Amino acid sequence: MFSRFTTIINSLKNLGKSYPNQELVRKILRCLPKSWTPKVTAIEEAKDLSILPLEQLLGSLMTHETTMKNHENVEVKKKKAIAFKASKEDSESDEDGDVALITSQFKRFLKNKK
Repeated sequence: MFSRFTTIINSLKNLGKSYPNQELVRKILRCLPKSWTPKVTAIEEAKDLSILPLEQLLGSLMTHETTMKNHENVEVKKKKAIAFKASKEDSESDEDGDVALITSQFKRFLKNKK
């Protein structure tokens, strides 16, 4: 987004139309999606937009974007946890297998005793 914005600004400068830094910063902040509203508000309240360089704004926005992506990744990992369901069929078949194993071992034991 920033590279497109810079390209447009440079093209306008070549045509003789230039904007003050404060207006450029405000245009970028205005075009961000609603999910960025808390960050936009924080930047507007904490920094003087008339002297805020575009590069510093870009760095702040990129840092926030990275943080948001990290939080999304953590949430996705938490959601991917799988709980196994116990069913009666599985436990019965396990019990049948255990009974069969014990029975065969007991038969071997009796054969060895004779």
